[in-house]
Amino acid sequence: MDFSLDLLWLILIGFIAGCINVISGGGSLLTLPILIFFGLPPSVANGTNRIAIIIQNIFAVKGFKSKGVATFPFSTYVAISATAGAILGASIAIDIKGELFNRILAVIMVVIVIYMVIKPKTGNQQLLERITGKHLWISIIIFFFIGIYGGFIQAGVGFLILLALSGINRLSLVKSNAIKVFVALVYSVFALAIFVYNDKINWMYGLILSLGNAAGGWFMSRWSVKKGDGLVKVFLIIMVTAMAIKLWFYQ
Repeated sequence: MDFSLDLLWLILIGFIAGCINVISGGGSLLTLPILIFFGLPPSVANGTNRIAIIIQNIFAVKGFKSKGVATFPFSTYVAISATAGAILGASIAIDIKGELFNRILAVIMVVIVIYMVIKPKTGNQQLLERITGKHLWISIIIFFFIGIYGGFIQAGVGFLILLALSGINRLSLVKSNAIKVFVALVYSVFALAIFVYNDKINWMYGLILSLGNAAGGWFMSRWSVKKGDGLVKVFLIIMVTAMAIKLWFYQ
């Protein structure tokens, strides 16, 4: 494939992933396999993807802030907990073999596709938020383990965060997404540092990919686009299934 075409594909996939990451989660299910298909070793693709995640979430956090969505101090507490977990998860990811990583990613992709197909629809009813007392401490513990997963592989972590915030804390989708991008921004900085220290980064691909991610994150954080959710879901299911097959059977 032509090198300039590679870069255009990275920007396009990054934009789609940025949109998906902000409205739900799972954008890394597209970006991670693409980076691997472009020739990066799995551990380097895993580290490189964090550059785009960080830049995307800087723009997404700014976007939510510009719309007056406030999540402090709860978001800070769970972000600190997730960061502790992410440092551990990223440290594990550094040493994992490429073939094993590909197969773990393939399994995760299939599991998330199944979840997307069978998950029940949530209503828009107003519920009393539970972000203090025992529910705060439960969230802090849960986010430590979410951070381990996010530091290890990132792909699909948004679903876990949204599930925790809706199930434990009863937060609205808007607030949950605002917390999600902030938490991912904070822990990804520390995870990236571990990948940088271990020389597992391709800066050029990461920065090019981040152009698309940032644009998608900014756009979707400022505009509530529900009509396109069905199309995004179908597209993601098809793409993720194809990439999972490729990762499992064609190393």
